Amino acid sequence: MRLSTHLVRDVAGVESLPVGMDSPRTLVLVFGPPEFDRAEALATRLAEAMPSSVVAGCSSAGQIHDRTLHDDAFSIAIAQFDRVDLLPAAAIVERADRSHLAAEEIAAQVNRPGLRALFVLADGLHVNGSGLVRGLNAALPPGVVVTGGLAGDGRRFQRTWVLHDGCPLEHCVSAVALYGDALVVGHGSKGGWDLFGPERVVTRSDGPTLYELDGRPALDLYKQYLGTHAAGLPATALLFPLALRTGAPGEDRLVRGVLGVDEARQSLTFGGDVPQGAHAQLMRACADRLVQGASQAGYQGQAPGAQGPVLAIAISCLGRRLVLGERTEEEIEATLEALPATSSQVGFYSYGEIAPRADGRCDLHNQTMTLTTLGEAA
Repeated sequence: MRLSTHLVRDVAGVESLPVGMDSPRTLVLVFGPPEFDRAEALATRLAEAMPSSVVAGCSSAGQIHDRTLHDDAFSIAIAQFDRVDLLPAAAIVERADRSHLAAEEIAAQVNRPGLRALFVLADGLHVNGSGLVRGLNAALPPGVVVTGGLAGDGRRFQRTWVLHDGCPLEHCVSAVALYGDALVVGHGSKGGWDLFGPERVVTRSDGPTLYELDGRPALDLYKQYLGTHAAGLPATALLFPLALRTGAPGEDRLVRGVLGVDEARQSLTFGGDVPQGAHAQLMRACADRLVQGASQAGYQGQAPGAQGPVLAIAISCLGRRLVLGERTEEEIEATLEALPATSSQVGFYSYGEIAPRADGRCDLHNQTMTLTTLGEAA
């Protein structure tokens, strides 16, 4: 496997890329600013320069390149595999409640012998990430590692794009399937948030919208816990995500970040489904613990058995960036320092992260650092 990572600010930067690596077994990942015109110009030129390669990517709330964070440049990775086959897939999501159908379409496109991993990128505003992941779990064979994330739009929450056929599109889910026994894939996902307050039961919800906890209006209860921070809603809600437990005490929890509030309905809308009957508990941040969580994700995400370079794809949440502020690059450094010295890192800040849980089943996460590592065995 050959690997090269780059930071490109405009179309002219494509000329500096190693286009000689172009091949059907070459994966090109592009994470960039939200502006559609910039993405379209770069993607068009990239498709011309590397017509045989599989190109995937999305907009973000900050691009990760090596140990640094950028808002105005494209972070690009070019990985040329020797014995791993690649296949792109995509589906359009007309309505969020049809996200599971997009998963079925993608699974039908990639479900062939030798499938080992699927890297998924989705519109962060028009795709129900929970529905998408449920559909993938149901439609893919056991043992396929599914990772990825939801595209971002900085702090605006207006438009996100995902690359498909060389074009940035809304309402799109794209994926890259990886095949063959030579593929070495690792993954890790950790939060680092601290629980506080009592655990409560979700007594009324509808998909990602939470109406009641313990029979009380969710927004009213949430404001009580936030205290003075409540004046900054909805932005300050990203600082206080919700931990969800759907099974026995001690089970791994899902983290959900707030994307919006509805004063009239006294409801909260999260970045993924909040199942009725689940147990919920508020969380708050400690910067040191978030950085520690990123380091743990790096150690989890080792690609054991990989010979030569390893591509590390780091996907963290916008809420973590807001909490960490000027310390954000510390968590980026932490993941890379936990990986083998042969690793190169790209990635982005997202509206949701897709990664397996401890039991191996893929799930949608919020407010986590997730890591996917790709390499080849000897």
